[in-house]
Formats: sequence, structure tokens, C-alpha cells
Amino acid sequence: MKKIIFLYGTVIALLILLLRWIDYRLFVRDISIEIYVGIIAAMFTVLGIWMGLRLTRPKKEVIIKETPLKVFQPEPEILKSMGISKREYDVLKLMEQGFSNQEIADRLFISLNTVKTHASKLFIKLDAKRRTQAIQKAKDCGLLP
Repeated sequence: MKKIIFLYGTVIALLILLLRWIDYRLFVRDISIEIYVGIIAAMFTVLGIWMGLRLTRPKKEVIIKETPLKVFQPEPEILKSMGISKREYDVLKLMEQGFSNQEIADRLFISLNTVKTHASKLFIKLDAKRRTQAIQKAKDCGLLP
């Protein structure tokens, strides 16, 4: 917006300088008043057309295209072959999102001890010692995206 205001101010200043120069030439060389008025009218006509085109230009329309969210679901055969239950998988997904045991318990409406039990079973089934290792192995097996 500041650029446009600066541009308009500059154009108007240049027009005023041009008019003063033409005014000087009028007194020095005795240009007829009809030519002087014609020049001024032509300048303001060009300025009006330019500003009209600038101000009535259609606004750019932004179109937002919504795409359906794809929810990642692992192959049921993988879960079955590894012996991971639905609830253990839910705990694993929340662990991957960075939630603590208490936050996982709150989200799944289970006790903290149940979360710890599911986590320890996941560590055994995925042959991992830490959460990060379990998450990485789950990604490698295709359990997590």
C-alpha cells in the first residue's frame, strides 16, 4: 500500500513540474492558450485512464482446494504377525506423537499403569529398549507412517 501511495505522489509531483515547465514556456514563447489547455487536458485524461484501470482491476481470487485427509492404517497382517493389539497400537501412535505416559492415559481414558504395561509389551514385541527405538522399528516395519 505504501508503494502505491509513493507512486501516486511521484506521478503527481512530476505532473506539477511538467505544468510549471509548460507555464514557463507559455510566458516565454507565447504559446496559444488553446494548446496549453489541450496539453493539460490530455495529461489529466491519461492520468484518469491510468488510475481507472489501476483501481478497477479485478482482484486476484484465491481458491482453496480441500483434499480428504488420508488416515494411515497399517496392514492387519503386520499387526497380527507381531502380536500387537489394537490398544497397544493406539499407545504406539500416541508415543510417536510425543505424548507422555500420563497424557496417553488421559487421551485413551485408561490408567497410567495400563499405559506402562502396553508400552513394556510393545518394547518386548518390537525388541526395543527406549521409546525412540520402538518408534523407529515400528516405522521400519510399516506400522507407522
